[in-house]
Amino acid sequence: MSMRLNLCGLVLLALFGFACSPHRAQKATLPGALPENYTADGGLNAERPLERWWEQFQDPLLDSLMAEAFEHNLNLEQAHARLGQFEAQARIAGAARRPTVGLQGAAGRVRQPGLFGAQTDNSYRLSVAAGFELDVWRKLASRSEAARLDTVAARQDLAALYLSLSARLADLYYLAVEQRSQLELVDRTIASFADTLQRVENRYREGLVPALDVYQSRQNLAAAKATRPAFEASLASAEHALAVLLGRLPDRSAAGSLAELPALDGAFPVGLPATMLQRRPDIAGALTRLQATDARVAAAIAERFPSFNLVADYGGAGSELGSLLDSPNIFWNLLVNLTQPLIDGGRRKAEVDRTRALFRENLGFYHQAVLQAFQEVEDALVQERTGTQRIELLEERVVATAGSLRLSTERYLQGLSEYLPVLTAQISHAEAQSVLLQARRQRIVARISLARALGGNWMDSFVEQRLSK
Repeated sequence: MSMRLNLCGLVLLALFGFACSPHRAQKATLPGALPENYTADGGLNAERPLERWWEQFQDPLLDSLMAEAFEHNLNLEQAHARLGQFEAQARIAGAARRPTVGLQGAAGRVRQPGLFGAQTDNSYRLSVAAGFELDVWRKLASRSEAARLDTVAARQDLAALYLSLSARLADLYYLAVEQRSQLELVDRTIASFADTLQRVENRYREGLVPALDVYQSRQNLAAAKATRPAFEASLASAEHALAVLLGRLPDRSAAGSLAELPALDGAFPVGLPATMLQRRPDIAGALTRLQATDARVAAAIAERFPSFNLVADYGGAGSELGSLLDSPNIFWNLLVNLTQPLIDGGRRKAEVDRTRALFRENLGFYHQAVLQAFQEVEDALVQERTGTQRIELLEERVVATAGSLRLSTERYLQGLSEYLPVLTAQISHAEAQSVLLQARRQRIVARISLARALGGNWMDSFVEQRLSK
């Protein structure tokens, strides 16, 4: 008996101690060699990128809106709930690697025929049953690892959501600022055109100009007034969208009243391409999901190998409840079950093929995410550079149109020219100022896009703060 127990112990020790996986982990490769510097930057701004990038605008209201969004945004609420689901799923997968213990009991009354007539007795049974799957081929470990990596990926998705939320909020905030600037410009334009109309009407009453000049001036004023409702609607939409990002009902009070776009001085530090991969949570998430898929490949392969289950049962059975656990009524058993799949219609092999195909798909997704990230950085850098150049050229255009408007107005009022040059100059100057405002906001949008494309690590502190509550 002792030799049998020792032999059984040695077998179990071998099963526990020499567990191995029939699958060799696959490595995730990059889609190509990383460049030393970004093409559009040339290494001129290789300093470490800013973390809380929106603070560069030095706007206390924007800072407070960011804090409120990170606390109350409903997309973040859903993402945190999804993370909780993945954490629970990881615990479920991990539980399969631990023993299960259950209590079983039965009670009844049985009548059976016997040599001396029928006999009626009570029947009681109480036992503790335990089960444990020996993870010889690391099938359960691979499933647990895949679930753990899914949780890590969900957390990286959460960080990516913080990053995209910050960019979206800043974009809406400065869109609202631009629309207020456009409204102020429209109001100034309307006032200027109304003043011009008054002068034209005065000259018409004096018989100095034809009625056509009056109609053309009224036409210009009406056209300027017609642009105001569109800017008002755009401003309201931006303010409503910003309020919803904050987890509020749509209102127009959250976005403040700032009507002047900030000037951006200097270039935004971009760091090195090699560090960008570590700062982008979406790329990290794609890599983590790729690793989780590889773990599922290992689990699918292990599923084709024999499984070993240790089953134990200990308890008592008898006709009297009081003596159920007395020595004569005690029973126990210890079994090792082996199951080897033989014919399953190719199901397990097909599962291996499916997971391997999924790995290739996720590898392609990871490569695409890396390439897309570099494209976003390069595009944003080009937009930063060309946006600055465009603003300088548009400022020159505004100066030129202002001079043209001043001279054409003076010549018209002096009777040296017709009204058409004034009409053209008014339209050109108003359009130039409006386009300049748009270009200044696009410059800010490019800065926001660059900050988002470069990623960061600042999101981790907000995630930790939220999870600690």
